[in-house]
Amino acid sequence: MAEEIWGERWTQATSDIAKKYMEISVKKKSLVCLAADRNTMQGLFDLIEEVGPHIAALKTHVDLVDDWTPESWSKFCKKANDADLLIFEDRKFADIGKITRNQMSGIYNIRQWSDLVTAHLISGPDIVDGIQSAWSDVGRSGGVLLLAQMSSRGNLLNHDYTDKVVSSGKQHRGVFGFIGNGSRPKELKELRDKVGYEKMIWTPGVNIAVGDGEMGQRYGDPREAILAGSDCIIVGSGIHKSESPKKEAAKYADVSWNALIERD
Repeated sequence: MAEEIWGERWTQATSDIAKKYMEISVKKKSLVCLAADRNTMQGLFDLIEEVGPHIAALKTHVDLVDDWTPESWSKFCKKANDADLLIFEDRKFADIGKITRNQMSGIYNIRQWSDLVTAHLISGPDIVDGIQSAWSDVGRSGGVLLLAQMSSRGNLLNHDYTDKVVSSGKQHRGVFGFIGNGSRPKELKELRDKVGYEKMIWTPGVNIAVGDGEMGQRYGDPREAILAGSDCIIVGSGIHKSESPKKEAAKYADVSWNALIERD
C-alpha cells in the first residue's frame, strides 16, 4: 500500500526510517508531524491522547520541558511508540562531529529514544557521522534532517547555502532528508527539484490560517506545501493551541493526505 501511494519516494528511498514514516502516514492517512511545544510532561501526555491517531510524528524540544525527569520521559516515549509515532527531536545540532556525538548522549540521552533529529551543516558533513555514531553506540538507527531552508523572517540560509547543503546531504546515507520552507511554495518546489526523490522534505511554517505568526514566523498553506513537494507538514500552534486539538489534527491530516493523493 505504501509503495502504491508514495511511488518513486518509496522505490528510491534508501532510509529505513523514511520507509517506516511512509508506512505510518499511509496507515493513519496523515502527513502531519505535531510540534509538541508544551513545557510540562502532562501537557505532552495529553497531546498524545488527543491527537495520536491523526499524526505520524511528534517533534519535541526535550530541553524545554520544565518538569522533565528520565523516568517520565521514558514513559512518554513508550506512549508515543505505542501510538505508532516517530519521535523527532528538533535539536538543530551545529557543532563538530565529536562534540555532536557526545551531545546525543548526556543527561537527555537523545540517541536512546529519538528516531530523527535536525542539524545544521555549517560545521561540515562530519556532524552527520557524529550523530549516526551516537545511534550506533546504543544499537539503534535514526535519520538526520538537515536544515536547507527556514521559514523565520531574516534567516541567513540563502540559495547558495541551500545548494551546498543539498549537494552534500544527498550523498550521505545517514541523511533522512531536509527541512524546507513551507511558507513559500515556489522555493519549496525548487528545493524538491534539487533534492530529487530519494530524500524526504519536511516543512514547518504551515498553518491553515496563513500569514505571520509570533516573533517573525511566517505561515503558508499546508495543501500548497504538499503539492510543492513536502513529504510532511510540521504543525504546532495550529493544533496544540486550538480549542480542540483533536479536531484540528484531523483537519490537517485530511488536508495533507488529500494533497498527497492529488500530487501523486
